[in-house]
Amino acid sequence: MSESIQDFRIEWHSGVLIVIPGGDIESMKWDLIEQAAEVVMAPLEETDVPLVVFDLSEVNYFGSVFLSLMLRCHKTVKPLGGELVLCGASDMAEELLRVTALDTLWAIYSSREQAIEALAG
Repeated sequence: MSESIQDFRIEWHSGVLIVIPGGDIESMKWDLIEQAAEVVMAPLEETDVPLVVFDLSEVNYFGSVFLSLMLRCHKTVKPLGGELVLCGASDMAEELLRVTALDTLWAIYSSREQAIEALAG
């Protein structure tokens, strides 16, 4: 299953929700992020133990609007016993996550396969 809002996709792989923002995520306006949040959050709220991977491989950099979306997802997933992880982060994205200390909140994997395997294990 795959859904899309502009350049923002979600897919399911073995019970894991994969969120794939496009390369222009840093320029997305708040209202588009809100629409994307609705697409992402709907299946999470219907899942007993939601497992989520944000695949950042198409993204060079992102700002506070996108960070707020990831935090919002995290706040939905954690109380349900789920997990949210990241993969494919660019050097700039990893630096931003380090500076904001969000790299201590979310595990960051090199590839989507590694992230899915870590959640499934």
